[in-house]
Amino acid sequence: MPLPEVVLRERVRNEFRICSDYLRKSQPFTDDSQFPFPVDIELTDVPSLCLVNGRVTTRYHHRFRMIIGRDYPFTKPTVVWQTPIFHPNIMMPEDGGHVCTKLLDGWSFGSTLITFIKGIESMLICPNPLSPFGTDSCTAAAAYLNNGKGRMPPTIVTPPRKGVRLL
Repeated sequence: MPLPEVVLRERVRNEFRICSDYLRKSQPFTDDSQFPFPVDIELTDVPSLCLVNGRVTTRYHHRFRMIIGRDYPFTKPTVVWQTPIFHPNIMMPEDGGHVCTKLLDGWSFGSTLITFIKGIESMLICPNPLSPFGTDSCTAAAAYLNNGKGRMPPTIVTPPRKGVRLL
């Protein structure tokens, strides 16, 4: 049984507010928004491998779409990757863009969107080449990482913002 519409909207609105603060980008959700509701998420300064013209390079900007259904939070959001990637646990967009993560397998009522987004960031930085998807690109990424050729690129750390707050 789904949450009452008013409760669902308030929960999603609160979670989007937290996500907006973390991602430093507004995630719009209005009273007119309808379910299923698509949300485009952009991650920046998060390193991951990418295959460009047969060469493995580093990409620091990623985008994926989460689709939040009417049964949220009892059912997990659907996730589709949208940017090029060379990763054992994320299909390339042309292969379907599916994301293999235990965060979605273990989804429960208490799970949140921000926890999931942080989990995606972690998975980008620390892929699991021992458990790849079965697509050609995912198995190639796993082989690349498993045979020692592949090293994950360095993480960009942004220094904390300095400022004065008036009380």
